[in-house]
Amino acid sequence: MKIGNIEIKGYAALSPMAGVADRAMREICVNHGAGFCVGELTSAKGISLGDKKSKALISADKNGVPYAPQLFGCEPSSMADAAKFAEAQGNDFIDINMGCPAPKVAGNGGGSALLKDPLLAGEIVSAVSNAVKIPVTVKIRIGWDKGSINAVEIAKICESAGAKAITVHGRTREQMYAPSVNLEAIKQVKQNVKIPVIANGDITDGKSAENTYKITGCDYVSVGRAARGNPFVFDEINAYFDGKPYTPPTLEEKLFECIKQIKLMKEYKDPHTAILEARKHTAWYLSGIDGAAALRRECGEINSLEDVYKICEKAVNKAKK
Repeated sequence: MKIGNIEIKGYAALSPMAGVADRAMREICVNHGAGFCVGELTSAKGISLGDKKSKALISADKNGVPYAPQLFGCEPSSMADAAKFAEAQGNDFIDINMGCPAPKVAGNGGGSALLKDPLLAGEIVSAVSNAVKIPVTVKIRIGWDKGSINAVEIAKICESAGAKAITVHGRTREQMYAPSVNLEAIKQVKQNVKIPVIANGDITDGKSAENTYKITGCDYVSVGRAARGNPFVFDEINAYFDGKPYTPPTLEEKLFECIKQIKLMKEYKDPHTAILEARKHTAWYLSGIDGAAALRRECGEINSLEDVYKICEKAVNKAKK
């Protein structure tokens, strides 16, 4: 698959997840085979106002695979200005969010709220595409609610406005993250645009990725929640499609990656913030092991890297009994 003139390898990308898929997680997932990454949701208005946190989120990853920051907003001019800033940071392409269901985003006219205003959605894509030389992509949902499924209309408008690829999360804004994704709706998008279509939602392993490819005819897939505490999902998907054997990680291998990721978090952001965020990441890495419930409760009290070591050691000792 190509996004503009950018060659994308592999079979699955890491989806953007605000407050989760930070630089450290992206680096770990790329090491395990993610084909490209899109960054955390970033406010275009925040960029224009000089907000330090927003500007930090727009920095380019240099992990050896294509990377795009993800912008949200509802003003074509501020979105274009933010895109110019992102391009100047050395990013490979830019992703526009039209799918975020969070009230603080959609409630202010950004994210999935743009699905209700196709004209404005097109104006934003056009403004951003005309402002930069690098490719522009868009992420959408299939509609605002079950009575207004308009993914095909939005996708065609985005394509006409200059988008070079479109990611479709197969749920409406109303559905948030349940029930199962509507693969037929993604298929309809694929059949009605010429640009690459990336399918997103409920992809947890090689078999679910294959099912998504087969039903939708998509060009690529993107993995979100299944990658939390499980960067190995990309190894598994790549092995599945390459016809190679896959051996799941041992507990020790999982916990090694957990610690590695948290160390990177401390390196890349404020150490105190990193340790607080390490609580949820450590809990995700422990998911599915014996005694996980009790250990996850302990994760809520993590205050240092040493605490992470102790919890991981407990997990290994429990497994040996």
